[in-house]
Amino acid sequence: MKQTPYTRGQQLPAILAQRIAILDGAMGTMIQRFKLNEAQYRGAGYAGPGGQAQRFKDFHKDVKGNNELLSLTRPDVIQDIHESYLAAGADLIETNTFGATSVAQADYDMADLAVEMNYASARIARQACDKFSSPEKPRFVVGALGPTPKTASISPDVNDPGARNTSFEELRKAYYAQTEALVKGGSDVLLVETIFDTLNAKAALFAIDEYFDNSGERLPLIISGTVTDASGRILSGQTVTAFWHSVRHAQPLAVGLNCALGATLMRPYIQELARVAGDTFISCYPNAGLPNPMSDTGFDETPEVTSRLLREFAAEGLVNIVGGCCGTTPEHIGAIHLAVQPMAPRQRGFYREAA
Repeated sequence: MKQTPYTRGQQLPAILAQRIAILDGAMGTMIQRFKLNEAQYRGAGYAGPGGQAQRFKDFHKDVKGNNELLSLTRPDVIQDIHESYLAAGADLIETNTFGATSVAQADYDMADLAVEMNYASARIARQACDKFSSPEKPRFVVGALGPTPKTASISPDVNDPGARNTSFEELRKAYYAQTEALVKGGSDVLLVETIFDTLNAKAALFAIDEYFDNSGERLPLIISGTVTDASGRILSGQTVTAFWHSVRHAQPLAVGLNCALGATLMRPYIQELARVAGDTFISCYPNAGLPNPMSDTGFDETPEVTSRLLREFAAEGLVNIVGGCCGTTPEHIGAIHLAVQPMAPRQRGFYREAA
């Protein structure tokens, strides 16, 4: 399949060939720092630009924890988080849209707001990136498509292996609407992330390609899976190698892993991916180690530890994009940026085995 030229993010392939790019860190971890209550999630007390203090005042269901809603009710919080990561050195900023599909938002009875959430989130990230961009260091908006809380290939009922709580078509429609809103809102790149079910991911990839065909516009694509435990497989059962062969038809700019594991446990799977995906850039954004309720971030790794581990990945010639997932903060991203800045990026088609 011949790939048409990118209409946005055209600089990224050259950047990734020249240096290691920095992705931002956790959104949820940072939102928790604001200690917002139910009323604040609804927009109470916010009178700034884009505020909607009255819109959800009497909404019939609790919305605390619906982080994507904050792009509508508290855009100042989301903008502040984006700018903190940009100030720390991030090149790539993910939109606040991990759960902004109609499928995921149905849990809050807000499925009809998904498109608006995605568009608003992309606009906030666009504004933040434009503020920090320079000709020497352009910043990119990464439209994030999360996995949804429903799975197309795993039964939700242990007594009925054939049961499903969603379908490929439902996911395709949801991802198409999300893609369209993210692109119209100003995304430079699309990221299908935290993939635990390859069939869900294929629905997202199908929808993205469908949108590209219909719009005549193509953005760089990053695909990031999640190895859930020491088995080395994603939740729907594929090894890293099998996962790659299931999604490589999408011709992503980069493929990688994120979430579930810290860098230490993720290392062998990044090594495996770097070996099999020779013609594709590699991304890696692990959690800040293992969960630790005694930590301020809920995870046990300090910025010094996470950055040291990712520097080792870079020294081994494994990565082109690094950042952080759960438990990481601007302090982590700043330390990662400094740690890998002098390191050469992985060259496509080449993987150097560790000594």
